[in-house]
Amino acid sequence: MQLQHLIHSLSQRSSPDFTDTQINGIAFDSRKVQAGYLFVAIHGTQVDGHAYIQRAVDAGAVAVVAEQGRYTADATPVPVILVPDSAKALAQLADCWYGSPSQELQLVGVTGTNGKTTVTTLLHDLFTQLGYRAGLLSTVEIRIGKARRSATHTTPDALAIQASLSEMRDERVDYVFMEVSSHAVHQQRTHGLHFAGGVFTNLSHDHLDYHGTFAAYLAAKKSFFDQLPTGSFALINADDKRGGVMVQNTAATVHRYSLRTLVDFHARLLANTSQGLQLDIAGTEVFFKLLGRFNAYNLLAAYGVAVLLDQDPQEALVALSALQGAEGRMQHVTDPSGRTTALVDYAHTPDALENVLQTLRSLLPSGHQLSCVVGAGGDRDRSKRPDMARISAELADQTILTSDNPRSESPEAILDEMEAGVPAHLAHKVLRITDRRQAIRTAVRLRPEVLLVAGKGHETYQEVAGVRTPFDDREELAHALNTVARVN
Repeated sequence: MQLQHLIHSLSQRSSPDFTDTQINGIAFDSRKVQAGYLFVAIHGTQVDGHAYIQRAVDAGAVAVVAEQGRYTADATPVPVILVPDSAKALAQLADCWYGSPSQELQLVGVTGTNGKTTVTTLLHDLFTQLGYRAGLLSTVEIRIGKARRSATHTTPDALAIQASLSEMRDERVDYVFMEVSSHAVHQQRTHGLHFAGGVFTNLSHDHLDYHGTFAAYLAAKKSFFDQLPTGSFALINADDKRGGVMVQNTAATVHRYSLRTLVDFHARLLANTSQGLQLDIAGTEVFFKLLGRFNAYNLLAAYGVAVLLDQDPQEALVALSALQGAEGRMQHVTDPSGRTTALVDYAHTPDALENVLQTLRSLLPSGHQLSCVVGAGGDRDRSKRPDMARISAELADQTILTSDNPRSESPEAILDEMEAGVPAHLAHKVLRITDRRQAIRTAVRLRPEVLLVAGKGHETYQEVAGVRTPFDDREELAHALNTVARVN
């Protein structure tokens, strides 16, 4: 009951002990804990906030929210509110403090292993084209109308989400499109948000380092749809065998999209070329600038959301046909010599890498060479590493295994695990160059007709031994292409 009183106090904005920045938690930072703060102790994957409660009190926190069973409040000189789940409590507190902004916005969440960034970005740009003020919360960036700032997580923490939504409400944004990661759902970051609808793109191998099993990963995704309210919509990819599972217990109205069967939103793939996609959607033939069958699904999902949000179908198709993809997704980098078609893509899962390489292979004339530079991140799902290497070895003519973001792991150990997945009869097609910059330069010197640099996409850093340094695949690739062009 104490938490309910505190929430009521926040919602009435009547307590002099709180200001806009006075709800704090997640990870301890003494610079943020000042006199008058409420400290929310959250048990994270690497740090337990309960270990920092006394330090927070010493720094001036006037109250604490902690989890039952993790903390004994007897000796604490400030009020302590014990709750079953402090992450969920933080989400409730943040929602009330900011005045429940999601209730005043048309908020749509997009979840799935691949396609989240592309679908949310397409939707933001589509609704902007249609004349609305739109907001975006994505892996790449946060957009409020035309203003942009970089994102640090696929889905921000509960405080940051509510702060951004509050800002969007104040800027009179109409629609907000948000990536919803499995981590975010499991960690209650989206608890208390009011969604007008949710989208499921697909589910494949990823994040098993965090969830432990594929079943737990699926359950985290499914719980997002379990929480959708009556009156909302759930739009699922009918061609993914887990789509039906996602909506087994949802209160939302279920709609489906497909390239294979006649469902609510169906498309026929007429042409998949190096210039783009030709689709038949609802009897209308439309050319889109995006490449690959997987992007046909992303476009169809965006179209379905637009219709479900009461937009004119023909206007939505016309607007979609003019759009580019998300930053760092099948992004072209110009070769001054004109010899190599060079692309950077965020593909960092086996399924995503396979989709991109299959698309490029299908567009490549016989006898032309396809090269791929690929790595795997450290401190992440280790089981996908050999699969990533195998897929590249099977689909590319030349593969260079290299570092991605090793984080705290040994780059060489990661590459050992990747290399173990390369079939013996394909080993002659695979090089190993640990330094990513050198790997990209070597790939360019091989002069393939098509070169894919995969894994980091829009990222502008590389993290080695826990230290982030500037590194942008697009800049490195452009520099290497320009250097080779000058030499030749």
